[in-house]
Amino acid sequence: MSAIKESIDISRSPEEVFTYVTDPTHLPDWQESAVSVRLLGEGPVAVGSKVAVTRRMGRRSMVSIMQVIELDPPTSWHIHGIDGPVRGDVQGRIEPIDDGEHSRVTIALDFEGHGIGKALVPLVVRPHVRKEMPRNEQTLKGILEAGAAR
Repeated sequence: MSAIKESIDISRSPEEVFTYVTDPTHLPDWQESAVSVRLLGEGPVAVGSKVAVTRRMGRRSMVSIMQVIELDPPTSWHIHGIDGPVRGDVQGRIEPIDDGEHSRVTIALDFEGHGIGKALVPLVVRPHVRKEMPRNEQTLKGILEAGAAR
């Protein structure tokens, strides 16, 4: 299956957007299903860093370990799930618009199912994400444009 892909324009510079969106501690602020995030290891987030992300889908919470595969400030990032029955693969791109005063953020999300995840991905996960992702991007836009980003 192909990735679920959404784009949104944000009235902030690519640098501001990149700094916020690639800080995993912000995920629960702008992603509905993200309950908590815990950085595994020391130091700032870099290629190879791992985070434990707890997500709620329906009544269930699931923890998955995600690893940073690519960080190319301020234009792109790639994070991949490395455990669990449902492993997300997130690729983000930020394009400058209006001479870099604004940004177009495109997020592509795909999944690998393992074990029970092979059934969960098409039946539960993809439909849920297709509904949630546009709302998440609107929330991200609202936070960044309000200047509320920490």
